[in-house]
Amino acid sequence: MKLLPTLLAAATLWLATGASAQEAVIRKTLAERIPQMEKIDEIRPTPMPGLFEVRIGTDLFYTDAKGNYVIQGELIDTKARRNLTEDRINKLTAVDFSALPLKDAFTLVRGDGKRKLAVFEDPNCGYCKRFERDMQNVDNVTVYLFLYPILSPDSAEKSRNIWCAKDRAAAWNDYMLRDKNPAAASCDTAALQRNLAFGRKHKITGTPTLIFADGTRVPGAVPAAEIERRLAEAGPN
Repeated sequence: MKLLPTLLAAATLWLATGASAQEAVIRKTLAERIPQMEKIDEIRPTPMPGLFEVRIGTDLFYTDAKGNYVIQGELIDTKARRNLTEDRINKLTAVDFSALPLKDAFTLVRGDGKRKLAVFEDPNCGYCKRFERDMQNVDNVTVYLFLYPILSPDSAEKSRNIWCAKDRAAAWNDYMLRDKNPAAASCDTAALQRNLAFGRKHKITGTPTLIFADGTRVPGAVPAAEIERRLAEAGPN
């Protein structure tokens, strides 16, 4: 029986060494054959035998054990009925709620405000306006609103006027719910630039983008019922 731990240790070392060698082969082949490919951050086996995930930032590709072929697409587990690529990207793009720069957002508080939600929105976003209308049916939540002007040239101007308003929440609601343009205003708008930098870093490419207290990230104007479900799943921050 004393031999068993030794055999297990040897097997573990062999597997680790084999995996490292396999990764080295893939890295070398892809670097030689696709020199324009960005630096690979991670290579790991997938549940499909012989198929490896190649991760560059939050972009995923798949390759065989020798790097002879590269596949760009989604890996579906038909038995579990799960999109493994989507699951993995969701994990990679999750944002630690406690790491959000809340000083660069303003708050919209409804009811007791116990539940937490962060949203990145552009004032010129039609889907954001629909989302804001749906949010009128969600109570007991504090929304941290990050202005994220990415859609058109005057998005920055409107965001500036809202951010510099005496009552940011009122200016936002007036525009998004009642189509009342915010009054011209000026102030330090470094927060808006930081929001853009944060979004680039975390690959926030569309609005609205929702981040729940558990780090779950959801793109798009999801309806009130879905927001309620996710708030309940996320729990308090």
